Amino acid sequence: MKILLVGGGGREHAIAWKLSQSKKLKQLYIAPGNPGTAEVGTNVGIAENDIDSLTAFAKEKRIDLVVVGPEEPLAAGLVDCLEAEGIRAFGPTQEAARLEADKAFAKQIMRANSIPTAEARIFTNFEDAKLYIASRDEPVVVKAAGLAKGKGVFVCDDPAEGILAAEKLMVDKIFGPAGSTIVVEDKLLGQEVSILAFVDGRTIYVMESAQDHKPIGDGDTGPNTGGMGAYSPAPIVSEQMMDQIVREILVPIVDGMNRNETPYKGVLYAGLMITPGGPRVLEFNVRFGDPEAQPILMRMKSDLLEVFEAVCREQLSEVTLEWEPRPAVCVVMASGGYPGPYEKGKVITGLDRVAHLKDVKVFHAGTAEQDGQIVTAGGRVLGVTALGANIAEAKKRAYEAVEMIHFDGAYYRRDIADKALR
Repeated sequence: MKILLVGGGGREHAIAWKLSQSKKLKQLYIAPGNPGTAEVGTNVGIAENDIDSLTAFAKEKRIDLVVVGPEEPLAAGLVDCLEAEGIRAFGPTQEAARLEADKAFAKQIMRANSIPTAEARIFTNFEDAKLYIASRDEPVVVKAAGLAKGKGVFVCDDPAEGILAAEKLMVDKIFGPAGSTIVVEDKLLGQEVSILAFVDGRTIYVMESAQDHKPIGDGDTGPNTGGMGAYSPAPIVSEQMMDQIVREILVPIVDGMNRNETPYKGVLYAGLMITPGGPRVLEFNVRFGDPEAQPILMRMKSDLLEVFEAVCREQLSEVTLEWEPRPAVCVVMASGGYPGPYEKGKVITGLDRVAHLKDVKVFHAGTAEQDGQIVTAGGRVLGVTALGANIAEAKKRAYEAVEMIHFDGAYYRRDIADKALR
């Protein structure tokens, strides 16, 4: 099969690496890709949000299946454009992608289907939002309703902080039109987990659990990022709890999307808070998490291409996935200054040394090739991922690999997976 994978981040490198192991794969193109994906396929110089060029390329090369990695092209309707041209695509339609692209829509569909989530209000006017936040005694979470690359969420412990966050989003427009509508919700307490599932419109196949680390600093301090590391599985999710998540969250949302006439196909990601009262939805995403994809796909033993095909054909019920029993830990190495301003073009050394380590894989996220060298080209630069006999060993091996890699200003959290060890 000839496959076109859309995207160029760490998630896409992990997907490309996994697809390259399939016996069914004949040719893998990645648009735009990165130096990591170039090792397992052919990079194509088309931006991930250039819908027309991607569609034209897929037609020209007679691509059998297009796999869409990031949320932006899904929200822009890439799947719809491809399918209109008779090209099979893995991922939700534009309408179904609103589950991530429009947090206000997601809240409404959760309410309509009695899915456990935080109490929330939706605002399109800053003065109304300000009055509401000022009236609150409890901490609130202020979210941009639109896409903000994982950075549009502000956890505010007092009203003044909440009003400032709303002002940044709605008045200062720090994320552009994504902050024109905001969601203000009660802050939930507990541990976050990521539950990802393949969905073919009717059948739900849950993957192994994972836990992401969003804040920039150790101990979950500082501003939110796109994710500073992840591990899989998350011990906090017992078999009993997973059954509850499927029953109370995944089945109702897939049913609700069908009733809404926006059937869901692709990867469905539920970001949950495990509270004393049970699991509550923080957000839905319409694609693999990043960096959760890295440890999850590192542990997948089955053929990922066969799963993608089964979803597209609505034959997911015929699939059985096998998993590596050993846990995996992914540590993100970021540019100094991220998630704020950072410099690019820093030379990365040590990748060749890590390449020889067993059960360790470095996934490229924000890298580029310059004069024959790999350099930094983004905020999150690398996802260093390792398997181990247990979480402690996987963590140890991941950090040993991190310490072999160097670039000017490199920053990483030192406590990824500590929650699992506790």
